[in-house]
Amino acid sequence: MQDQTPTFEEVAAAAGALHNDGNPVTVEAVRDALGSGSPSVIHKHLAAWRADNAPPPEPPKAEIPEPLVAALADWARQFAEQSGAGNRDRLAQAESDLEALARSGEMLEAERDDLLSQLSTANALAAERAEQIERLTIELRDAREVATNALVGKAKDQLAIDGKDRQLADLRAQLERSVASAASDSDARLTAEMELVGAVTARDNYASELKALRAQLESLNADRTALRAEVDGLRTRRA
Repeated sequence: MQDQTPTFEEVAAAAGALHNDGNPVTVEAVRDALGSGSPSVIHKHLAAWRADNAPPPEPPKAEIPEPLVAALADWARQFAEQSGAGNRDRLAQAESDLEALARSGEMLEAERDDLLSQLSTANALAAERAEQIERLTIELRDAREVATNALVGKAKDQLAIDGKDRQLADLRAQLERSVASAASDSDARLTAEMELVGAVTARDNYASELKALRAQLESLNADRTALRAEVDGLRTRRA
């Protein structure tokens, strides 16, 4: 009896069943599962099935001897220490620089706070000085106004005093003119009377007239004194 030639589908189904059951997939196992078949044909179909379904072969594990592992570990640690020394130095320098920058920043912040405090104090002082200047300006304006009014009043009083002085001078001149005129008239009348009634009568009349003139002069002097007292009173009140 001649072996029946199996198809690829039959070989693949038998191989899949063996694989799923955990059995080794070999040509003999597939041929036993099929019951017959040419080993060469089963091998050809099984190779095609393995190319599509068989898992990739696991790579061999690289196992390093323990002494080599220890030596490599020592070398790696020494290399890390040697290569990291510069980095540690740079890190330490960077940390030192950062600390210096932090201290500098704190100093700058303190200086800034101090400057802000000084600026606030200066602003407050400037505001206070501005208020003082404004108050002094108002006081100066008021003082100028008072002084101007005082000068105007003093000028008016001076004009009044000058007017009183002129009136007094005019009265004195009038008095002197009156006395001179009265004396002239008295001399004329005395001459006439002496010629008419005699020297004795004329002398008595002249003496009486002179007495009256003296009384008038004293009255004028009294008026002058009163006027001068009034002028002095005005000057005293203004002072």
